[in-house]
Amino acid sequence: MPSAQRSGAVGLCRNGSSRTASSKSPSPSEGLFLQGSEMTSAQTLPDGQTTPTLTMTAAFEGIEGSYSHGVLDAYAARRGVIFTPLGCASYRAVAQAVFSGRADVGLLPVDNAIAGTIREGYDTLAEYELDLLAEITMRMEHRLLGVPGATIAGLREIDSHPVVLAECGRFLATLPEVRRVPVPDTGIAARDVAAAGDPSRGAIASSDAAKRYGLIELATTIADHPDNFTRFILFRAPNARGLAAEFEPAQNVSNRKTSLVFAVLDSPGALGRCLSIFGTHGLNVSKLDSKSRLGASDQYAFYADVDGDVREPRFVDALKELRSVIATLHVIGTYDAATAPPRVRREPAVVVDDAPPVVPKPAKVSFPKAQRQDPDVRSRVMVGNVAIGDGAFVVIGGPCSVESREQILATAEAVSAAGGVMLRGGAFKPRTSPYAFQGLGWEGVALLAEASRATGLPIVSEVMSIEQVERMAASVDLLQIGARNMQNFDLLKAIGKTERPVLLKRGMAATIDELLAAAEYIMSEGNPNVILCERGIRTFETATRNTLDLSAVPVLRERTHLPVIVDPSHAVGVRRWIAPLCRAAKAVGAHGLLLEVHPNPAEARCDGDQALTFSDFRTIVADLERIPLPA
Repeated sequence: MPSAQRSGAVGLCRNGSSRTASSKSPSPSEGLFLQGSEMTSAQTLPDGQTTPTLTMTAAFEGIEGSYSHGVLDAYAARRGVIFTPLGCASYRAVAQAVFSGRADVGLLPVDNAIAGTIREGYDTLAEYELDLLAEITMRMEHRLLGVPGATIAGLREIDSHPVVLAECGRFLATLPEVRRVPVPDTGIAARDVAAAGDPSRGAIASSDAAKRYGLIELATTIADHPDNFTRFILFRAPNARGLAAEFEPAQNVSNRKTSLVFAVLDSPGALGRCLSIFGTHGLNVSKLDSKSRLGASDQYAFYADVDGDVREPRFVDALKELRSVIATLHVIGTYDAATAPPRVRREPAVVVDDAPPVVPKPAKVSFPKAQRQDPDVRSRVMVGNVAIGDGAFVVIGGPCSVESREQILATAEAVSAAGGVMLRGGAFKPRTSPYAFQGLGWEGVALLAEASRATGLPIVSEVMSIEQVERMAASVDLLQIGARNMQNFDLLKAIGKTERPVLLKRGMAATIDELLAAAEYIMSEGNPNVILCERGIRTFETATRNTLDLSAVPVLRERTHLPVIVDPSHAVGVRRWIAPLCRAAKAVGAHGLLLEVHPNPAEARCDGDQALTFSDFRTIVADLERIPLPA
């Protein structure tokens, strides 16, 4: 029967592609194997094909610097796979991490050429019914490590994993005065020795652990035999999802291996009958190890690795016959053997479009003056000495309505001091209720003009009727068409005959096309200086006053050359939610903001719930400075 120890290694890509090593003593020219923390290979994928970098979480026993971690590091270096390591305290913790979905794959040792079967590894895989993927074989090149200045003669304690201590029994026998201290992991041994700084303490671990924890190598090649290989099993959860689900088995079943545990009665010929069944069906048993079966003193359990895939008809027949002569049988799983050749990752059967998004050309020009014809041309509207358009971001602030001379002058000073560039204020107010405050009328216009002269800020105020247009245009720098008048076409035409810039608010139930059509009415009368304003639209949502349609900003920037600003105050209607909407508006490409500011919002005669305090306004303007203008 072949040797119970088979050398080799496998590296998996997303579909389980592998690298191989020959049995017994692998060499670089024959495939891939892990030597210490290095991976050596003379193989490459056919035709120079490469596998895209993948990032997966891999669970292993121990901490960084352990041999299991070295296997993952070496695989990552060789195959371009990025493993995010997840160290675990025990074999069961590794399995639990994979089973629960905290890790995509896991790695457990199952066999060592010197110490023999690592039964806890097999038992854990069997207990959790995990989906085995591949075996990986690593050459364990143990080093005796110590802190700088330590010597072998001065050591009184050596820490390492119990299996590693067993693998170095002959070397340790030459140090009879040194106490052997088993610890959970070689990485922990190296870390603790480094942390202690005690020259009388040493650790047996890898050269990678020495580098990682700043230790020196006191002795090399200390294992009982130079061909000291450990077999690991890479696995995933049953019914795995995500990247781990895309591993695929080797297509050739001769490159597969199956691990199982079976129990037989403690009687002459019982084991021989089992092995003859495998032989009769042409199956090679490459590993066999026994243990007493707890709770059944008349039975022995055997760990067996059989070359082949459990899905093969001959394997199915063999297991059926085997069950008739044994007490129990548990198939741990089938996986790619270390002899499996590399497999090419299959490209997905979908067309992947990496082309940048293309702006479609309109079927017809519906708004010849408002529509964007040249992608490189955008309009900038001058309001006094303030430019609104690409290359600048403006903040306009002021009360919903002008209430008194003291109120508007104080607000104008606060807006200017905080960095606002224009003063808003309503003199004529369209209100839902006829009994609500309607504004101060022409007195309010005069107070706005006074505030403008006092601070130098241009002013914006709403025009409600054709009769107001000429007189308002004489005093107001930016004429506002409110949401309720967006489709007052006679008013739009009258505004279009003036030379004053116009702030056109979107109607509360208007589409983007309807907003552009309203702008076209103004521009068709000869006034090209139109600024569009998104102020929220009415939806079924009641948590906010309106629903701010921020998606309208990039749509309008694509479809029109006109500047676009946002009024989050009217959109949300709640003071505490205005600041994040201001930041969002700038981030999506708005050219500015229209904000309501009041000295004392609690006493405001109009829309006090959405009015900012002077402090709020200062904070928002300062925060906006930290957000770059979009390209």
